[in-house]
Amino acid sequence: MVDTGRAAGTGGAVESGEVAWGGRVVEGLRVYRMISAMWIRSTMAYRASFLMTTLGNFTATALDFVAIMLMFSRVDALGGYALPQVAFLYGLSSTAFGLADLLLGSMEKLGRRVRDGTLDTLLVRPAPVLAQMAADQFGLRRLGRITQGVMVLVYGLATVDIDWTPLKLLLMPVMIVSGAGIFGAVFIAGAAFQFVAKDASEVQNAFTYGGTTMLQYPPTVFATELVRGVTFVFPLAFVNWLPATYVLGVPLPLGLPQWVAFLSPLVAVGCGALAGLAWRSGLRTYQSTGN
Repeated sequence: MVDTGRAAGTGGAVESGEVAWGGRVVEGLRVYRMISAMWIRSTMAYRASFLMTTLGNFTATALDFVAIMLMFSRVDALGGYALPQVAFLYGLSSTAFGLADLLLGSMEKLGRRVRDGTLDTLLVRPAPVLAQMAADQFGLRRLGRITQGVMVLVYGLATVDIDWTPLKLLLMPVMIVSGAGIFGAVFIAGAAFQFVAKDASEVQNAFTYGGTTMLQYPPTVFATELVRGVTFVFPLAFVNWLPATYVLGVPLPLGLPQWVAFLSPLVAVGCGALAGLAWRSGLRTYQSTGN
């Protein structure tokens, strides 16, 4: 016979757990929205300063593409890729990273809070620490990077020769959203590492800012071992290299089959889950500077 009471109790526990998890997510989003809105209002109180810092952010990131254009003033192709194709890769990487940087870029400051003990102020508040940390000092000026990335992407799409199909059109927004999710997971995982390292912001930047810079260039200019590493170990290649090469109609790196180009959403979800586990583990091991 089936123990209906136990079965009902187990089902109730699972259901309550799901409701509790969903409630934490909703609460986190609410807190994130409130804190980021506060910082946006603070930023817009000084509109001239906001415009200048946004323009500075736009100009600083635009210099990266200027360097690429200078290279093409001397060569016709870079690793077998013409300028429009490289612009396409650049635009995808910069736009995806810009979105992640806008939403979660403040996570890189966690190490400083751990060192000076100000993280304790977030722990005593009745709100998820991750949401508070992500929205802390929300940098609206980072819209400059996103704008610059979108402009290069539009240029790339306008000049590159692509045999468009419905599947390729569908892959475009999927690439940007999934890429932002992968970079966002890197931001959270890097912040979790700072619970242990205390001063590892530069290590984190090597995988975030360094990662997006690497992805702005074709995979064919890098050593095979590096391409394997960012495909199978640290899957940044799923941000743009793998799906973008399918859209461009060129062979995928490492001779991978074409269906791999559609795995970016699954990789983003997997990276997000692992980053969440790392964050929870790091938060549990945190010890205040007063201990």
